[in-house]
Amino acid sequence: MREENDFVNVGDINQYLYCPRRFYYICYYNTIEMNFYLKDGQLKHENQSRRGNWIRELYLKSKKLKLHGKIDVLESKNIKSGFIITPIERKRGTSYYNNDEIQLAAYCMLLEDYLDEPVKLGYIYLFGTNERYAITITDWHREKVIETVENIRTMHLESIPGFADNPNKCKKCSTSQYCLPLETKILEGG
Repeated sequence: MREENDFVNVGDINQYLYCPRRFYYICYYNTIEMNFYLKDGQLKHENQSRRGNWIRELYLKSKKLKLHGKIDVLESKNIKSGFIITPIERKRGTSYYNNDEIQLAAYCMLLEDYLDEPVKLGYIYLFGTNERYAITITDWHREKVIETVENIRTMHLESIPGFADNPNKCKKCSTSQYCLPLETKILEGG
């Protein structure tokens, strides 16, 4: 069982929401393998631009939220009453998903805790389209972050989560050679 005082890495929220079983193998067996999608994402992060008014890779930790993580980019805008700081989460693809929005929401919540002021907006930047999308952080996002953190914190080795809700996720998965979804389903008669 995970320690109650363990902090959850924000990136793990995305992993867990993508597929709890994948996250289980990464967490307990350190089985993540480098594949094209992971390597391509790493290279895109390394070759980021150096635009003005950006803070790159800010690490934050919150005892209250039991979260920690590194925000890819923070954009600061000077307004009459001070500065607005907005987190930007960068993704390699051409579209984003709910798990990406929840990850961004977790970064917004970390930033809120750090600044002691509301952070209601973040951006998801897609390398594949060279566009960014404004995401308004709602109560649903916040509740999903809290729920997912609790699910991760209560995971234990003896309980393997089920397979991904969408079998197509297995095609790009870097743990499929350990999870063996097709073979396991055949052996289990599923």
